[in-house]
Amino acid sequence: MMKYLLMFIFLIPLIMDYWLLKHMFMLICFIFVFFNYCYDYLTPLSSLMGLDLLSYSLIGLTYFIGFLMLMASYKVYSNKDKLMEFGFTMLIMILSLVLTFSSINMFLFYISFEMSLIPTLFLIFGWGYQPERIFAGYYLLFYTVFASLPLLLGIFYINSLVYSLNFWFISLDTINIYLYLSMVLAFLFKMPVPFFHFWLPKAHVEAPVSGSMILAAILLKLGGYGLIRVYMFIGECSINYNYFWISLSLWGAVIVSFLCLFQVDIKSIIAYSSVAHMALVICGIMNYSMYGFSGSLIIMIGHGFCSSALFCLANILYERMHSRSLFINKGNMVSMPGMTLFWFLLCSNNMSSPPSLNLLGEIYLINSIISWDQMTFVLLCVLSFMSCCFSVYLFSMTQHGHMYSGLLGFYSVTIREYLLILLHFIPLNFLILKFASISVFF
Repeated sequence: MMKYLLMFIFLIPLIMDYWLLKHMFMLICFIFVFFNYCYDYLTPLSSLMGLDLLSYSLIGLTYFIGFLMLMASYKVYSNKDKLMEFGFTMLIMILSLVLTFSSINMFLFYISFEMSLIPTLFLIFGWGYQPERIFAGYYLLFYTVFASLPLLLGIFYINSLVYSLNFWFISLDTINIYLYLSMVLAFLFKMPVPFFHFWLPKAHVEAPVSGSMILAAILLKLGGYGLIRVYMFIGECSINYNYFWISLSLWGAVIVSFLCLFQVDIKSIIAYSSVAHMALVICGIMNYSMYGFSGSLIIMIGHGFCSSALFCLANILYERMHSRSLFINKGNMVSMPGMTLFWFLLCSNNMSSPPSLNLLGEIYLINSIISWDQMTFVLLCVLSFMSCCFSVYLFSMTQHGHMYSGLLGFYSVTIREYLLILLHFIPLNFLILKFASISVFF
């Protein structure tokens, strides 16, 4: 733990220098990825922290998205918009997420899990676009805190039962409905499960591009990570309760997919599509199978890159049009033909086209869900079709049509923005070459 703390304390003097901080994040990302091997077993770093493939994947994703967040937030640097505070908020957020993903003690996990909420709120309140960001922050805060307080009580209860909070040392013979709900509700609300997802579209719409990227790419994955860790010791005892969440997630994902077609805000469409994808992850974890866990991890990584890239594309339009409305953002194929290619590729990846990680993860998850109950194939067919529909809808509405003549004078796309999208696209479509490492982990 001290290694992480000292590393981030070393970065504090750099928060005034945008370029240096961004390159240091990139360097830390490459050092972590290339100098740590993703073992199939737990590698203890201390009595409170450890690393396995699940932690390794999500910490690597955290560092990489942190670097891309700084690259996407060039407006904060160019406008001198509280640059020092922004850099410090970024450091605290990355530190809390790294602590969360590397914790093997439940209490340390809970503290860092809750700590990640604070810099997210600061990002929304400090660098959001509209006055409604205050209400969006309240939604995020109260939904999360309401669901996570029972988790703290459940942690204290488990400590009184087994005298240990290490994920690998906890063993429960039986579990009642109250302990089960206290263990899973915080993570289900964080993902979020459909019908408890109302904080997510509001937070995405009001957050700056860096807030939307970290929300979509990392913070939603906290729920999946927590569920996988908790199911290490409550999985066999809770199989009878899981059918409720699988049914709720499948029905909710279908309804949310239809809701995507009624949105007129680009960010809202991407946010609702995230809810539909995370519902599949919930189903994969809840059916408690090897395919389900592996597919959930693959989808979490793939969705992190794909959704973050779509929010970057939406921000590129917003910086020029000063609007996220589909009625104004039309005809961009004429004005930005290079970005149209990336819109097409990423909307295709959003509907799980090959060779993206999303396709591999959906193959795993669909196999695991249909093996749990064959009747779910009807809802899965509708869900797959609707994911294609809202992805095509997003692409066609933004790229085709007549461009508003008052917007013909905006500046062209910069190399930084092309590189930003390309750095999302490359790992999303080339990490599939390493899928054997993920498939054998569980």
